Amino acid sequence: MGVTQSLDLPQGKGSYAVGCTDVMVGQSQKGLFFRLFYPCIPQNNPEKPFWIPRYEYYYGLADYMNMNRKWCAPLLSVSFGSCRIPVNWDAPFKTSSSKYPLIIFSHGLGAFRTVYSAICVEMASRGFLVMALEHRDRSASATYFCKLEPDSPDFSTTPVQEEWLSYRGVPKDQKEFRFRNPQLHQRANECIRGLKLIRSINSGKPITNILHTNFDLTALKDNVDLTKVAAMGHSFGGATAILALVKETQFKCAVALDAWMFPVENKLYPKVTKPVLFVNTESFQTAESVAKMKWICSTSNESKIITILGTVHQSQTDFTFLAGNLLNKVYRTRGTIDPHEGLNLTNQAALAFLQKHLQLKESFDQWDGLLEGIGECIVPNGPPQKSNL
Repeated sequence: MGVTQSLDLPQGKGSYAVGCTDVMVGQSQKGLFFRLFYPCIPQNNPEKPFWIPRYEYYYGLADYMNMNRKWCAPLLSVSFGSCRIPVNWDAPFKTSSSKYPLIIFSHGLGAFRTVYSAICVEMASRGFLVMALEHRDRSASATYFCKLEPDSPDFSTTPVQEEWLSYRGVPKDQKEFRFRNPQLHQRANECIRGLKLIRSINSGKPITNILHTNFDLTALKDNVDLTKVAAMGHSFGGATAILALVKETQFKCAVALDAWMFPVENKLYPKVTKPVLFVNTESFQTAESVAKMKWICSTSNESKIITILGTVHQSQTDFTFLAGNLLNKVYRTRGTIDPHEGLNLTNQAALAFLQKHLQLKESFDQWDGLLEGIGECIVPNGPPQKSNL
């Protein structure tokens, strides 16, 4: 049997060509590491970056899946090693007379900055600046930071020392909530630091990117609309986006993709007064989790819950496009819906919601019906409860 899909990430459907680059600031875990997706000036024969940026991430995925690195990492490398992201790497930033709104994107447990490239590319093609963070709370399957060698004057002339942070599961002697809730707060604080960094860059403050890419961060100066900022994330990242919305007034709304509500403390729910869009998959959510989402909707009447039928938790990640049939069977990376259709519905609902709550002058309101759960393969509220009969 042949593979029934082409293993490629979808191109952005918006009118902007999409560039991306990596940015690392600071010399410790308390710095920031992210991939920036942005509207760009398209290049002839652009370099397209590999989806998995370093071999260490294969080790990290093996760790997260509790598999042996020795055989699992090479297997993952064979599966994903040739996959590239359909962007213009390090392409020049496209300045605009109207400034770009900003999305800070938070990844899920065991993921990292490139795992949601399909969504980030789509948002950038629609005219958003997207900061896809790589969290350093040990919830990423792997990440790293750079340190200067002792006695080195600065990063511009000296080789740096990389320090890798591997995924950490819940210790056996600890309750899961007690372990995950502090991580949630660290992640939300990283989102807020990301926003502050963009604020600094937008104001013209010089920022040193340790990674020495060819992208000029100063090109962003006066091009970001900091009155139009949203938090967005998947699973653990969905909960992160909600907490960031509570902690930082500059976030106007949040898009929570199949949010993992478990790590959110109960006293937080009444404080979620700004709009949240919950885009759930059919198979992941529990009745208890959906009840927590409804609690938020009772506090903020602009908040919405929708479920896309035929989807699984991985339908909102790049794995739904890039995992072959064998990996799909083992890890359920695809549901019954076509992956492109499922992600289109997710993106269109998010765009309609962002237009409404960031006051954008776009045509995304054509998808407003999705926010009410109107359309094929979409229903309002949580997934339909299955009968035991």
